[in-house]
Amino acid sequence: MPASALLAASAAVRVASLNLCTDEYLLLLAEPRQVASVSFLSQDPRDSALWRTARRFPANRGSFESVVTTKPNVMLTMGGGGRATTLIARRLGIRAIDLKPAMTIEDVSGNLRTVALALGAPRQAAPWLQRLQRLRATTPRRTADAVWISGGGQSLAVPSAGAEWMRLAGLAQRPLPGGRMSLETMLVRPPRVLVQSDYRAGQVSRGSTWLDHPIVRRAPSRRVTTDGRAWTCMGPLMIREMERLRAAVR
Repeated sequence: MPASALLAASAAVRVASLNLCTDEYLLLLAEPRQVASVSFLSQDPRDSALWRTARRFPANRGSFESVVTTKPNVMLTMGGGGRATTLIARRLGIRAIDLKPAMTIEDVSGNLRTVALALGAPRQAAPWLQRLQRLRATTPRRTADAVWISGGGQSLAVPSAGAEWMRLAGLAQRPLPGGRMSLETMLVRPPRVLVQSDYRAGQVSRGSTWLDHPIVRRAPSRRVTTDGRAWTCMGPLMIREMERLRAAVR
């Protein structure tokens, strides 16, 4: 297809994203004119690192009804938008694209390509895919014993997308029963590196109280803080977070 035809096709695309995780792909890859709306969650600085960009666009409540007025011709969902929603969208001339939840890093690569193609600009995914490829190609051969923790000692399953991302930063996520770090384990077998999520760090909760426990605070582990917002979706924002973490633990 000639370049002029591709440009015209991409200009006609208007995308509504119904999910915090699909918002991430849209906001990173789309031209402003292509964004019909994003979910309200991405406009909250507590939930999304892209909130400043997200606030430039109309917000939706994650339902089909809340996006129709912005007149999209493409709709992004994740993990199943519902058969009825998809059928109604098609009848109204809206293309429904259901992205894969990030169960592996390869799912993220696939989603980047899918969204870029839907936007009529497949090359838009290239910078992110290249950064990811560099991370993979330069993954440290030796990894440090590590545990990612959030409120209440919640951690990552092994295997999982989160554990794969940790590996790219040179960190070997330790398998934990139930995907949770106990205070007892922290006391008798602390990890070499403790990667602590700062997700809603200023919010008082039972989970944050656990993180402030003396056993956790006094653990001899090397401690690094990670932007917990990126870990919610395990999407392309994890690329720059792993670049940062790798430099922090060298």
